[in-house]
Amino acid sequence: MFQGFQLQMIETSRGQIRLRTGGQGPAVLLLHGHPRTHMTWGRVADKLASFHTVICADLPGFGKSYVPPDAPDSRHSSKREKAEVLIELMERLGHRRFSVVGHDRGSYSAFRMAMDHPEVIEKLAVIDCLPIIEHLDHVSSASYPSGHATSAAA
Repeated sequence: MFQGFQLQMIETSRGQIRLRTGGQGPAVLLLHGHPRTHMTWGRVADKLASFHTVICADLPGFGKSYVPPDAPDSRHSSKREKAEVLIELMERLGHRRFSVVGHDRGSYSAFRMAMDHPEVIEKLAVIDCLPIIEHLDHVSSASYPSGHATSAAA
């Protein structure tokens, strides 16, 4: 797993994020679910790296990434806060536009990134994601000018 990938700790304005990067081509950020780490993506990352620059990060509060400070309103660990720090991370890595894949808990941050920064997110994929009611009121075809598709498995 992670053949040819580099393990890194990248400093952000909120703390360090642990990640692995590898491959060449258009950038894709892979976000794990709960209670996992970036290691979830090992087999997938190896395959994607043949035609993408793959970034697998430990979400804030998971693995070796920084733990957001406690706050009564949970603002430091919100989906929006995590999305913002992940956008910052990708900018620090030199990726101004990229695709993002989120699984489970990671899908919430991925979805928030696409909602708040549609100019940055090229493509969005969410896996095993339950809808969050706060998002559903804001989804429209205008948010995805290149179109999108959904599927469900029984």
